Amino acid sequence: MAEITKDTMIGELLRDQDHIDDIAEVLFGIGMHCLGCPSSQMETIGEAAMVHGLEADELVARLNAVVA
Repeated sequence: MAEITKDTMIGELLRDQDHIDDIAEVLFGIGMHCLGCPSSQMETIGEAAMVHGLEADELVARLNAVVA
């Protein structure tokens, strides 16, 4: 997978079969428990961070660290 940015879609992340468990762990850890929900698939990392009260750059860094 290419580098994750604030504009990366959640659905795109979840298609990364090599890192799906690690990605899901980070997203579940921020309280995003609806990863199977169709609307979450079309949400960007930046939008997810905003909804969950997180700094988008911090979430992007955490996600890039688990796929590195």
